[in-house]
Amino acid sequence: MSKYIGIDYGQKKIGLSVSDDDKVFAFPLETVKKIDFFDFIIDFTKKNNVEKFIVGKPIRMSGENSQIESEIIKFIKNLERKFPEIPIIRFDERFTSKIAAKYILSAGVKKKIRLNKEIVDKISATIILRDFLEYITKNS
Repeated sequence: MSKYIGIDYGQKKIGLSVSDDDKVFAFPLETVKKIDFFDFIIDFTKKNNVEKFIVGKPIRMSGENSQIESEIIKFIKNLERKFPEIPIIRFDERFTSKIAAKYILSAGVKKKIRLNKEIVDKISATIILRDFLEYITKNS
C-alpha cells in the first residue's frame, strides 16, 4: 500500500499531510522547518511507501502565480533530485490558510493554539491533499 504526501510550502516552514493507503482521507502530518524538510521526508519515505507528492500551487485571484512560486520551483527541483521515482503533482492552494484558520476556530481550539502557525501550516497541507483526493475521485 502507498500514500500521498501533501505539501504546503512556506518561506520558513513546510506543512505536511499524508493520505491513508486507500487515498481517500488526508491527515495532518507535521510542520517542519525548511532546513529540516529533506531529513524528515527521507526518513518518512524509508518507513512508508510514498506514491506521490502533492505540492500546493499558490495562485492569485488574478490567475497569476504568487511571489513565492519561484522558491517553490527550486524546492520542487530539489525534491525531484532526491526522489526521482516519486511523481510531483501541483494543485491549487488558494485560500487554504484562511480555510485552515476557520477550521481551527470552529473546532473550539484555544486562542494560544490557534495562533500557532505550525498548526495552520499542516492543516493547510491537509486541505491541499484532501482537495486533490476529492478532485481525482470526481474525475476518475
